[in-house]
Amino acid sequence: MTKPGSHAEREGSQAELIRRSLKRRYRKERRFRLYGITAISIALFSLVILFTDIISKGYTGFIKTTVTLEVHLDGELMYLNDASDPEQIAIADFQAPIIRAMQAYFPEASSRADMRELSRMTGSYASNQVRDLLKENPDWLGTTRTIEFPAHDTVSVYVKHAGDPGYSIRLTEQQQRWTDELLSKGVIDTGFNDVFFTSGDSREPSNAGILGALVGSLLTMGITLVIAFPVGVAAAIYLEEFAPSNRLTDFIEVNINNLAAVPSIIFGLLGLAVFIGLFGMPRSVPVVGGLVLALMTLPTIIISSRAAIKSVPPSIREAAEGIGASKMQVVLHHVLPLAMPGMLTGSIIGMAQALGETAPLLLIGMVAFIVEIPDGFFSSATVLPVQIFIWAGSAEQGFVELASAGIMVLLAFLITMNAFAIWLRKRLERRW
Repeated sequence: MTKPGSHAEREGSQAELIRRSLKRRYRKERRFRLYGITAISIALFSLVILFTDIISKGYTGFIKTTVTLEVHLDGELMYLNDASDPEQIAIADFQAPIIRAMQAYFPEASSRADMRELSRMTGSYASNQVRDLLKENPDWLGTTRTIEFPAHDTVSVYVKHAGDPGYSIRLTEQQQRWTDELLSKGVIDTGFNDVFFTSGDSREPSNAGILGALVGSLLTMGITLVIAFPVGVAAAIYLEEFAPSNRLTDFIEVNINNLAAVPSIIFGLLGLAVFIGLFGMPRSVPVVGGLVLALMTLPTIIISSRAAIKSVPPSIREAAEGIGASKMQVVLHHVLPLAMPGMLTGSIIGMAQALGETAPLLLIGMVAFIVEIPDGFFSSATVLPVQIFIWAGSAEQGFVELASAGIMVLLAFLITMNAFAIWLRKRLERRW
């Protein structure tokens, strides 16, 4: 016989089990949320550290240090009688008037050692600057002109980083005293580094800029876009809409997915072997770089384009076919316009990934020292990530801040491209 109250006791125990089970579920849910918040917090904290480190090292790259001097262009001092004579220009001493202008502030600096130290206050190309000015203006010979020179790298580091343990000061004590005095007189000054955006690479940090790398990146990305986007979209349309379902199609799809995970340096080896080794194309040109990056970007564009095509409802195709449209008309007039926002988004993200690539371009020679701004697709060029790589490996301390400044510019481009992709997706997105 069942004892009185046993049914009620069983119901009570079952209810207690359910309450305990619910408490455990809620605890697990709270822990899961806590894990998620912790992971996001760690990611954001790491991102803040990254940006803080880059900005703290790179903001001074947008600042230049200059020395403004009253230079008397004395022909006798320079051994130059005629500034329009190329032979005299070739042997003239253009450093002498700069040293004389510096001695006007420090008359006691008269020995050879002092003059050598004075000559190291301005950049290595200061004499070239005087030469170029006289070649352009021969009538300046014998006159006094106010000329602004880039300061030497060691002077610039001292002015911008004195007291910073991360930078070693390489000026002598005498040069430091001279620099402090010239700073107090306004002869040495700092300002916005326009040279960084208007010049190509240089052996001297004060004369180095990213314009050549930016133009090279734009030319390379242009080739990549022209090749990868139409080929990737056409391949996605064929595989999704026209290709028969068989083993060959499955084999192609598997290989496309595998190619998306291949390390980028493999594409560099492929470009080196095929485009340069087999077809004999020149090294270090945007055409080869664009072809290599197009091969690397194609799988990403194909996969994203296929996903965009799949997102178009079948009812769109059925309605178009119901009114007599051919398969090609259905795809071109109905499916493709609706899938284009997703295709563009995937292509922009793929291009942003290609813009930040360095390894494949190193193998095809785009690591060369390029001073001139490239003027065509077959001109020697480098790209912004490779330029940053070159500067980061340089011994001069001034290139450290230039590398960080270049990273800031590259990040700005990548963030802009990704933000544009997000805006484009939100702007053109259709919900079914």
